[in-house]
Amino acid sequence: GCPGVLAVLGLEAAAPGECELTRLLQDKLQYEMRLQYMKHYFPIDYTVQVQYEEVLRPSNITRLRNGTVSEAALRYLWFHVSSQAVLRIREVLPEKHPSWKYTQELCQLFDALGEEYSKYRQTDVETVVADLVKLIHSAGAESRSKAVRPKALLDNCLKVMRMLYGVPCELGVR
Repeated sequence: GCPGVLAVLGLEAAAPGECELTRLLQDKLQYEMRLQYMKHYFPIDYTVQVQYEEVLRPSNITRLRNGTVSEAALRYLWFHVSSQAVLRIREVLPEKHPSWKYTQELCQLFDALGEEYSKYRQTDVETVVADLVKLIHSAGAESRSKAVRPKALLDNCLKVMRMLYGVPCELGVR
């Protein structure tokens, strides 16, 4: 792909599909739901093992923005980190677990978002983001793991989503 194609296509602006899906995600990630499904239904202090790169906080985004990473690339990164986080949570749940269906619904929304992002190629996003995405999907990084509470993973997912999509998708912070 030619560099700069995304900018020309106007993908710096979020696509209507992205906005629709992030609104649905915002509904699913309401505080009450995160609390119930990701905290109350888990043992006290329960954590999931994730790779170091799979934790994406608002501070990470601020740092990358200052490093002049495009908004489109940041959204692409957020998508990969968040969908991976949901998979990590799902891996520990048996199908009869009360949070299983909830994580399944989140997975479906991320799958749909994946369709939106399938038009991105590694060459379209800044190297720093492409490298992070590669790390997230590389099996060898397992050694760099940290224990994170399921709710914290989704808290980050929502906070970063609001940072990245809030303005372009007019996500009213409810």
